[in-house]
Amino acid sequence: MTFPEGPAIPPALQELRDRIDAIDHEFLDLLARRNELVNLVADTKRGTDVPIKDPAREASLIADRQAVGSRHGIRGEVIESLFRVILWASRDRQAALKAAVPADVIPRTITLIGGQGGMGQCLEQAFAMLGHEVLIVDRGTSLSATDAAARSDVIVIAVDIEGTIDVIREVGPACRPESLLMDITSIKHAPVEAMLQESSCSVIGTHPLFGPSLHSLQGQRIVLTPGRLEGDIDWHAWASETFRANGLSILQSTPEEHDRIMAVVQVLTHYSTEVLGRTMQRMDISVNETLRFTSPIYHMELLMTARHFAQSADLYASIEMSNPNYDEVMRNFREAATEVHDLIDTGDRDGFRSLFSDVGSFFGDFSTEALEQSSFLIDRLVERM
Repeated sequence: MTFPEGPAIPPALQELRDRIDAIDHEFLDLLARRNELVNLVADTKRGTDVPIKDPAREASLIADRQAVGSRHGIRGEVIESLFRVILWASRDRQAALKAAVPADVIPRTITLIGGQGGMGQCLEQAFAMLGHEVLIVDRGTSLSATDAAARSDVIVIAVDIEGTIDVIREVGPACRPESLLMDITSIKHAPVEAMLQESSCSVIGTHPLFGPSLHSLQGQRIVLTPGRLEGDIDWHAWASETFRANGLSILQSTPEEHDRIMAVVQVLTHYSTEVLGRTMQRMDISVNETLRFTSPIYHMELLMTARHFAQSADLYASIEMSNPNYDEVMRNFREAATEVHDLIDTGDRDGFRSLFSDVGSFFGDFSTEALEQSSFLIDRLVERM
């Protein structure tokens, strides 16, 4: 890698830089020694009930390191930033070493329909890591969905939202009564109902709250919405243990509650992002010109907006159009936008203050947490601006 040449470096400054480089290398040597201990931690945890992530331990560790750092004049937020990255790497390393794999895992045959897609490949790695046999069904594979379903203990439908119901109708009757049928779409009511109607086996709807482009599954969340549990195998416990072994946090919900909440978490978020991006495009704003004047908050908003439009339009169309609560969310958004517009347009400062007060009361104590966490994110972003 080449770097642009800067001004000539005075010998005294170069000597100090060389000393800093040497200390940094020592620091990396210490990190390597720490990583060797993490390997031993993984060996010790494996087969026990001790989870990879221990929030109490991590909070205590960061507090301790901040106290030590403060004695040397190092700010607490610097220590926290450093050790949160180190702790993340430690959890990721433990997961790779199968620290959370139960000692008595029974190998299962698992079919992934749509297994060549991004989420399908992600799930294939997660299941294979635990020693399960994974059958891949997708366009162009010689193995058919019904044949694979008939010989599998677990069938996971990982196709797009529009195709999910059709696949359920195809494979549901082929699933053995003692098997488990799951889907991974971002809506849950319609797929779960279809799985219940088209099969006689156990049914659990799932929704991974992440995409396939992650560096690690550690700390990510997945929602389980059980529909029916049949037979001698506790499939709900199996699914929970399987996902936890890959570092995921489990959320329990009903299909109806899931769709109602995701109307805010997904539909409102994506809709507002799309409106923001379309507004900038309609105004023919130069992105590069705005970046000359950017604040950290605007930069963060711009990153998320550009990221959104760099992805699949069909994916977001499916998420927003298939949620049964989309109209309520979008109607309220438009009404709120009109309300704010009218306050600004009429110069109604008292009304504006009243709106701020009402919304602030709605967020309550979360506002304090939001200030703290967003400040942490802003500090990290500024480092890369």
